[in-house]
Amino acid sequence: MILALLMFLFPLAYSPGPGNLYFAAAGARFGASGTLAASAGYHLATWGITLMIGFGSLTIISQAPAVFGTLKLLGGLYILWIAWRFLKASHTGVTTTASSARFSDGVMLLLLNPKAYVIIALMFTQFLPPLDRENAGLVILITTVFTLNNLLAFTVWTLVGDQLATVFSSPGQARLLNKGFALMLFGVAVWILLA
Repeated sequence: MILALLMFLFPLAYSPGPGNLYFAAAGARFGASGTLAASAGYHLATWGITLMIGFGSLTIISQAPAVFGTLKLLGGLYILWIAWRFLKASHTGVTTTASSARFSDGVMLLLLNPKAYVIIALMFTQFLPPLDRENAGLVILITTVFTLNNLLAFTVWTLVGDQLATVFSSPGQARLLNKGFALMLFGVAVWILLA
């Protein structure tokens, strides 16, 4: 079951999305070590939200579609704000005023990421039989595998971003890289808002 779960999660975790692009951009801007707090925030939030959905809080969201719509709107706006920060950094060299991505950035990125909720719900519908007392351990196992898989994927994206920053090391090239990441994040935000 774990192998099937990992095969299911692989394309979802490693393909470009809000989290991956954020961590690639943060890796380029702050270096891999400068993303540790945001990664901790994102993945602790992932584990907690996934566990809650696994134990049934998704029922509340499915019975109140406005909740999902609100998350989608807030998530798109938050990604736009992150993109704006990177675009602004490309003009002003904000890297001198901010030395790392914050824990709260990671938490908010997960909480306002509608794609994450859809993936989590889909994962549980595929890999979790109807919940009873004997399945509590399975919910915890699936939640942990999902979180660790995301951690690995986002670490890879962070390291790629960090290496890109090395290649684009001059101020002009760094501004170009930040603009590129900002445009990709704008694209993701528009996709979230219009999908």
